[in-house]
Amino acid sequence: QSIGCDDYLGSDKVIDKCGICGGDNTACKVVSGVFKHTLTNLGYHKIVEIPEGATKINITEMSKSNNYLALRSRSGRSIINGNWAIDRPGRYEGGGTMFTYKRPNEISSTAGESFLADGPTNEVLDVYMIHQQPNPGIHYEYIIPGDNVISPPLLAHRRPGEPLNGQLGMPESTNHEDEDLHRETDTLTGQSAGTFPVIQPGRFPSHQPENQVPAVQPPRQNREHNWKQIGKTECTTTCGKGSQYPVFHCVNRITHEEVPESYCDSSTKPIPEEEACNLFPCPAFWDIGEWSECSKTCGLGMQHRQILCRQMYANRTLTVQQYRCHHLEKPETTSTCQLKICSEWQIRTEWTSCSVPCGVGQRTRDVKCVSNLGDIVDDEECNMKLRPNDIENCDMGPCAKSWFLTEWSGRCSAECGDGIRTRSVVCMTNHVSSLPLEGCGNNRPSETTPCNNGPCAGKVEWFAGGWTQCSTECGSGTQQREVICVRKTEGNFDVLNPYECSYLEKPPSQQSCYLKPCGSKWFHTEWSTCSKSCEGGFRVREVRCLSDDMTASTQCDPQLKPEEKEPCNTQDCIPEIDENCKDKYYNCNVVVQARLCVYTYYKTACCASCTRVANRQPGFLGRR
Repeated sequence: QSIGCDDYLGSDKVIDKCGICGGDNTACKVVSGVFKHTLTNLGYHKIVEIPEGATKINITEMSKSNNYLALRSRSGRSIINGNWAIDRPGRYEGGGTMFTYKRPNEISSTAGESFLADGPTNEVLDVYMIHQQPNPGIHYEYIIPGDNVISPPLLAHRRPGEPLNGQLGMPESTNHEDEDLHRETDTLTGQSAGTFPVIQPGRFPSHQPENQVPAVQPPRQNREHNWKQIGKTECTTTCGKGSQYPVFHCVNRITHEEVPESYCDSSTKPIPEEEACNLFPCPAFWDIGEWSECSKTCGLGMQHRQILCRQMYANRTLTVQQYRCHHLEKPETTSTCQLKICSEWQIRTEWTSCSVPCGVGQRTRDVKCVSNLGDIVDDEECNMKLRPNDIENCDMGPCAKSWFLTEWSGRCSAECGDGIRTRSVVCMTNHVSSLPLEGCGNNRPSETTPCNNGPCAGKVEWFAGGWTQCSTECGSGTQQREVICVRKTEGNFDVLNPYECSYLEKPPSQQSCYLKPCGSKWFHTEWSTCSKSCEGGFRVREVRCLSDDMTASTQCDPQLKPEEKEPCNTQDCIPEIDENCKDKYYNCNVVVQARLCVYTYYKTACCASCTRVANRQPGFLGRR
């Protein structure tokens, strides 16, 4: 026959969801909710209170986060993750029940932490969250007895180690931990109030039906033999508080020799009582946690794990100070990791053409983040600090506004006769001049000017003289030579009209020439209009250093730079002669020196002198 939850043989009573032996599931209610408060301060924040008597406890994070759940009793004893120490996932006793602490560590997992316990609790417990990042939400649920719950009878028949409402009872024990171990963590020192007492084996009260006839007791045997303790069983552990039992054998009372157990009365055999043994703590050891996720999704990152110093005592693993593990080499808490090779930047196209035909514009190119498999991925997969530029400025040269000129070449194209001198002319944007300048327009300054170094001597037939020097010392220029129709005579040459040689092919009289690259040269605009027509004004022009390809350069000789500003119209201003305003006396200069022009008489008699002084010195004439 089976034993019910009330420990009676043949009973069919079972524990319902409320934890009541023989209950009908109506004596309890489910309490559940979600903690979604927004927290700002780092540290421990209380989430929910689990009352005494709660069962089917489930505290679960709604998604994975860097936060941790913590549990402690109302008396202040830490059960899980207390005092800023994070415990490994496992089973932890607290509040009269066993809590299962889970913390999924797989990278692909999105599940959060959880506390699970069957209950019932024998004291109030507080659940906390160690806040480090935004709260993803904490779901909590537990079952408590209802208002009309009837407490089950005291189960006096429960054997040691058997479940009480689904939970193991803890026999009394003596705290033999050393002082430091006791200070570092709590140990079980006996059952607390509210738990059911533990009845030792062999001490069960009899439940004899009233109509049962008592059995006849056998005759008492002689007392020549009795039970004697001859030793103890082997301790269940080598350290950290184990248990052992005394061993009793039947012996002769006089000789103390062992005899078969049938010689002694079995009803008088002492019941072996459990005794504690090997009370000294076990050697401390390093408890190695699981590695955390890699700090980077690609490339070289870091991962961490928790290393705790632990000791076994009374079948419990306790966290102790780290100095207890100094005799052991501490495992590494950090390690490098690499999940995959990072993506890299690739330039997929060449630069586009500039967005403007002249001046400063922009050009672009296509830059993509490509994975090690060749797929285009989001830019965040690549190192943004190493991203090549996909847009940049481009300078297409200045847009036309003003004519820039070089100085005339120093040589004439012909050594004798008519020739030319040249200069360079270019139309460019004006950025410097403070005076208004019009666009280049159609009035392009001439690039050549005539020159003549005197008449040339006659030649024979079509006589081509030697080429003159190049019209420019550098860059493109022209060369000239004299080609004339002559007739040779003894010791003389007679010059003929060109038509006399028209039947002959006339040699060219001009050709282009190029001596060497000019390099950078100074160019300047024409002078602006003078700022004043008399008594000293100024005029300006823009000067630029340009290379052979007519782009801005810094290689020109600063000492040869043409002036950008010069004085002009320095002559005195000549006032217009007013026939009605003349000096009537020859010594009007004395009137001016004596400052008599302020008087109407002198102002009229020396009108020209007084007016001239008034124009030079405003305010010279006053009122009298």
